Amino acid sequence: MKNLNLTDDLHWTPQAIAKFKMIPFFARPQARQKIESIARAAELEEVTIEIIDQARIEFGQ
Repeated sequence: MKNLNLTDDLHWTPQAIAKFKMIPFFARPQARQKIESIARAAELEEVTIEIIDQARIEFGQ
């Protein structure tokens, strides 16, 4: 996970990491910010595929 430059304050599930890796490389920084923002707003300590799906909906994808 370190090579993805994900923050250390939120735990990412293995499934979330796998789904994150499917995001095009050039879009990952913005996607990561949105995903982690959603998780923090919900006061979660873990990023799951559901959070990634929610971010995708908010991005309009």
